[in-house]
Amino acid sequence: MLHLTKEDFEKEVSEGITIVDFYADWCMPCKMMGPIFEKLSKEFEGKIKFAKVDTQKETELPGQFEIMGIPCIIVFKDGKEIGRIVGMKPESELREKLNTYL
Repeated sequence: MLHLTKEDFEKEVSEGITIVDFYADWCMPCKMMGPIFEKLSKEFEGKIKFAKVDTQKETELPGQFEIMGIPCIIVFKDGKEIGRIVGMKPESELREKLNTYL
């Protein structure tokens, strides 16, 4: 699981499909999504790259992408945003949504 910073963000999302979870340690829904995100990263390994951004440490990135609430998962394809999932989602719903990007 990649942990992105503003310095490496563009490089890491520039090729293929990358799912980026914007989260904070104090956010209870983010904590609930963490294990689901981790499990799906293993399930989709080799097809989709998974990464996380700590919004407390990387304060510029949430503003750059106009993130108003967390957890917020943004789907990038070759560096461009192609989808967004906001709020806590059950594993089955998140898996189904991710399959639509393949």
